[in-house]
Amino acid sequence: MEKAKVLFISHEIHPYLEKTDLGKVSRELPQGIQERGKEIRTFMPRFGCINERRNQLHEVIRLSGMNLIIDETDHPLIIKVASIQAARMQVYFIDNEEYFQRKAVFRDTKKKFFKDNDDRTIFFCRGVLETVKKLGWSPDVIHCHGWMSSLVPALVKNSYKDDPIFKDSKVVYSLYDDHFEEDLNEDYARKAMMEGMTQSHLKELKNPNWEAMMLNAINQSDAVIQGAEDLHSSLKTAIKKSQKPFLDYQDPETYMDSYSEFYDEILAEDGVLAG
Repeated sequence: MEKAKVLFISHEIHPYLEKTDLGKVSRELPQGIQERGKEIRTFMPRFGCINERRNQLHEVIRLSGMNLIIDETDHPLIIKVASIQAARMQVYFIDNEEYFQRKAVFRDTKKKFFKDNDDRTIFFCRGVLETVKKLGWSPDVIHCHGWMSSLVPALVKNSYKDDPIFKDSKVVYSLYDDHFEEDLNEDYARKAMMEGMTQSHLKELKNPNWEAMMLNAINQSDAVIQGAEDLHSSLKTAIKKSQKPFLDYQDPETYMDSYSEFYDEILAEDGVLAG
């Protein structure tokens, strides 16, 4: 029996960043899903505050070397990897000197939101998908965690929809309380646009703030999970209106089985063996 393949994409994974609810789930869920018989791959950004020596990161030469064009400028894509021995799992890191070498995550030392967080988001999302293509590993489920992964659903369902690696992939988006007040660059939607996409696929991003990113992710995903105990009422309304398969907030002590069964239910709709 072929194992179902689950790709996890998150901008926070403990212990590489400080522990948050998002980071805890992004660390524990892949392990739990792997232990339940599924095959996994996990990706996050290689923020400059992550200590490479302590965490034993090393570059994967065969995956590095691509350039991604964002706003007509080439940006080299570097892929690194580390192992979480206790979980018997690897984490792939998306790296680039311009975007991820600074010793911070989303804000500078004065707590000011980085002006290029929009470009960093585009680079991260596209970098993950291009790396998975290079791995030749076709995920049955792509599970996105955190606002920095919110562009993935639109990319997979439009720009990559005919790619053999992603054409049958189901995209699940988890909503968390990772809200920020600032707007991204007003050109975010234009810069995020790729071949196969139209303005309608990114219409929510006309005013690119956190809520707009969540709404776009909901509308472009195949299914939605409530990852935080409380959600904005506007997001609850959007989920209900979308009529997408939805998994409500789960007990943090027992959520693994519920998530695994949710994946199986989504895959069963298309007759994919869930393993």
